[in-house]
Amino acid sequence: MSSHADPGKLSTAACVDPEVDLGTIPLIALNVSVRKKLGLYLNPRNTVAADWMAVAEAMDFTYLEIKNYEACKSPTKVVLEDWQARCAEATVGKLLSILAEVERKDIVEDLRPLIDEDVRKYCESLKKKAEPPVQVDEVDSCLPRTTERLGITLEDDPEGAPELFDAFICYCQSDFQFVHEMIRELEQTDYKLKLCVFDRDVLPGSCVWTITSELIERRCKRMVVVISDEYLDSDACDFQVKFALSLSPGARNKRLIPVIYKSMTKPFPSILRFLTVCDYTRPCTQAWFWVRLAKALSLP
Repeated sequence: MSSHADPGKLSTAACVDPEVDLGTIPLIALNVSVRKKLGLYLNPRNTVAADWMAVAEAMDFTYLEIKNYEACKSPTKVVLEDWQARCAEATVGKLLSILAEVERKDIVEDLRPLIDEDVRKYCESLKKKAEPPVQVDEVDSCLPRTTERLGITLEDDPEGAPELFDAFICYCQSDFQFVHEMIRELEQTDYKLKLCVFDRDVLPGSCVWTITSELIERRCKRMVVVISDEYLDSDACDFQVKFALSLSPGARNKRLIPVIYKSMTKPFPSILRFLTVCDYTRPCTQAWFWVRLAKALSLP
């Protein structure tokens, strides 16, 4: 591909629509393989060409943030994740512009075919989601029937308004005892909050990912993330957090609230590092824990 190609447009070889503006494609479209290859180019400290530090500075990360990233195994990977979570302008087009700005057009040229392919797949997935499912006449005639996103929780009325919640609780099974305590403190007291606890409130039989995205995006005002060592190994929790962050870049509406209730041996997840944490492990502030959490969940 020519170095003079417009970084904001897809090549016709990669996508049927040559007018796709990469400035509208969120960074989440880039898969793991492309991010790893970016790290191979940018992670090594280089006195001749710009490395990950120059890219992070162009993304408006502070000096202290950049110094902290030095301890990461792959600073490029963490910088991309944090930029994606905190910045509404974190798009594929903006990333390509930054690489050009720091004079790393070699990376753009080498990885552009892979980036275009990821964007093509992302655009196709959006089109598939937008298309109504094809129904066979024999199946469609079987009544009564509810759609995939209706009748998914205990108190849902398939013919009425969907059940709404104050917060979706993101947790792994080993932390369920603390979730029970959260239910007692927030639902069964004067706070009268309504929590969405997957094992308690969601009906069985539907696609987990479809239900989860529906609840997080449309049914719950906020998400409480119960952080623990076990949480860091959970693919389901990882999906839920990244999906919620994509709905609220830069935590503009305080959508995510990380909670720590026991000591950890593993590092705190970098993708949530910029959010204020509600910490139950500090004895000096434990008495205020539930009050602060309830107040945060009660905000409009």
